[in-house]
Amino acid sequence: MSSADTATDTAAGEEAPERDERREELLAILASELGDAVVGSHISPGQTLWVRVDRDAWRHTAEVAKNRLRLDFFDFLSAIDWLPSPFGRDMDSQEDLAIHGAEPKEPSPMTTGCAGGDTRFQLLAHLYSTRSHLGVVFKADLPDDDLRVASWVPVYHGADWHERETWEMFGIEFTGHPNLAHIYLPSGFEGHPLRKDFPLLARRVKPWPGIVDVEPMPGGAGDEEEEGG
Repeated sequence: MSSADTATDTAAGEEAPERDERREELLAILASELGDAVVGSHISPGQTLWVRVDRDAWRHTAEVAKNRLRLDFFDFLSAIDWLPSPFGRDMDSQEDLAIHGAEPKEPSPMTTGCAGGDTRFQLLAHLYSTRSHLGVVFKADLPDDDLRVASWVPVYHGADWHERETWEMFGIEFTGHPNLAHIYLPSGFEGHPLRKDFPLLARRVKPWPGIVDVEPMPGGAGDEEEEGG
C-alpha cells in the first residue's frame, strides 16, 4: 500500500492498529523455532502475548521459552474445560436462583478465548521474564480421547505441583512427570472435580451457607413492580 493510500485511510477515520514491537519480536522467535507448531496467537498491546502450540511441541515450547526467549520465571500451569455446564439452573448459586428463577436454560456455545482453540480441554501456562518484564501465555489443545502431554518438570521444576493438580482435577496425564500423586483427593476418588460435567452434589443436597436468604439487588425487577404498584 502506498503512503497516499495510507493517508486516505487515516483521513477516512480508520485508525492504524496498535503495535507492540517487543511482543511481536517474541512471537517471531517462537515462529522461527517452532514453525508450524504455532497454530494460533494473539497480542494484547502493552499487556500479554498468547500463543497456542501443537500438543506434540509442548515440551519443546518450554525449552525455547527458557533458552531463547529468556522466560526464566515459571508462574502457573493449569487447564480449562470449555464445555458449557450441562446441568442447567439447578447447579447455579442460590443468588442466581433467587434472582433469575430455576427454569432450565440453554447452554452457551463453547468458546475458547484468546488465540482460539479446537477442543474442549486446553492446557495453559504462563511464563515471565524477570529481565524484560514480559510474559507469555502458552496454550495447547488436548483431544478428548487422549488427554496426555509431555511434562514441563524437566525444564521448569516449578511445574511439578501444578501438573499434579491439573492431573488430579482435570484428568490430564503428564508423561515424564516424576510423581503424579494426589494432592487434595483420596487415592480412591473417582472423577475430576474441575471438569464441567462433574456434578457438585452438595448444591442439590444442602444450600450453601451464607447465601440462603437472598434478596434482589436494588434497582431490580422487584423494585420496579413495587414502584409501579
